[in-house]
Amino acid sequence: MRPLWGFHWEEIKREGIDIIIAIDVSDSMLSEDVKPNRLERAKRKISDLLKMLEGDRIGLVAFSGTSFVFCPLTLDYGACQIFLDSLSPDLIPVKGTAIADAIIKAVQAFGNGKSRSKALILITDGEDHEGGIMDAVSEAKKQGVKIFCIGIGSSSGSPIPLKDSQGGFKKSSGGDIVVSKLDESTLQKIALETGGSYVRSVAGDLDLEKIYREEIKEKTEKKVFKTTREKVWEERFQWFVFAGLCFVVGEFFIREKRKVS
Repeated sequence: MRPLWGFHWEEIKREGIDIIIAIDVSDSMLSEDVKPNRLERAKRKISDLLKMLEGDRIGLVAFSGTSFVFCPLTLDYGACQIFLDSLSPDLIPVKGTAIADAIIKAVQAFGNGKSRSKALILITDGEDHEGGIMDAVSEAKKQGVKIFCIGIGSSSGSPIPLKDSQGGFKKSSGGDIVVSKLDESTLQKIALETGGSYVRSVAGDLDLEKIYREEIKEKTEKKVFKTTREKVWEERFQWFVFAGLCFVVGEFFIREKRKVS
């Protein structure tokens, strides 16, 4: 160990970005056009993100026909993972997909303040049944929230499996099998309006890594979450190095003097 004595007080600032993930848990997220299904793919991607985070606060909003804050902003990534693991369509009894409500609920979860260090990651297939999306997007923009969208699903679509014992697929009132398709155009508009970006989900974590490292971390202001004063001990090994050098130099001159004598 290096010799230490004496100390000074140093102000330590913990900086980061507030990130809220709004995840679609509607029945359409059970479609299997991505494996194992859209919802499980989304949950795996969020798990990957939790492993990438570098001092940022994270929160979860779950939505289908309505929405609620499932995990408030936190630095405890382990706790967030526990909440994430329990996400399912059964959490919200109100069926449908209300993207506008999810955006508003996420904006509220950031709290008041004019900080620009707010990023909302919206993970959904983009199908919306309630409307009012662009009004919600305008409010998010006004509050300094950038929205980054990840589209889950395929443009060709997939039927929605039923969760009952008989299996089968969800049908319309006319008896036709309902096919759920990825609506990329809506998600692209949301991202463009707030200065965020859109990517379609791919296998692995390249899509979320791109959004987090290249978009959120590089283009979003950081805020100070906490400031503390810590005692920093002074290293004094330099004194011993100097003394050692003096000893070596002194010994060299003594030897040279003896040679001359």
